[in-house]
Amino acid sequence: MSDLQELALEEAALKTLADAVLDRLKEVKATMQEALLADGISKVEAKLPDGTKVATISRSDAKPAAVVTDDDAFLSWVRENSAHNITSKVVTEVRPAYRAALLAEMTAAGVAEWVDQETGVIHDIPGVEVRATRSLTHSVRPVAGGREAIAEAWRTGQLNHLNLPPHQITGGTQ
Repeated sequence: MSDLQELALEEAALKTLADAVLDRLKEVKATMQEALLADGISKVEAKLPDGTKVATISRSDAKPAAVVTDDDAFLSWVRENSAHNITSKVVTEVRPAYRAALLAEMTAAGVAEWVDQETGVIHDIPGVEVRATRSLTHSVRPVAGGREAIAEAWRTGQLNHLNLPPHQITGGTQ
């Protein structure tokens, strides 16, 4: 086999394995997220069959933040209540710094309202909602030496009981 053919085979094999691993990772990650939420657990340790801790799985909760949901309504309110923070170009828009400051205040308050510090008037801001800006997820953080321990467990067959590629590619079972 030529060097080019060998390289082509290696790339094809790695691509096939990577696709299988990524597909399985998506399935397992979704199942793990459901389990964490259903059980109300925020953190779990990943351990090899011999008890060696290799990683920590930690749930991340969505954090609410103020976001503009209706640019026209938001622009109209700013135009009426703080016209000096409007810039006119070909397109009229709220100054980015003012927009960011208002959204930060609303995020901190947890409501789409703004208090005028001079008058004390509380304004409901149209076109803005405080809502989760990222979906619920979790992270995997290997401990020191965890990657190496997993690699060794893979090589020695300690992970054969798991539904991991290449078994999925061949349809084989453990």
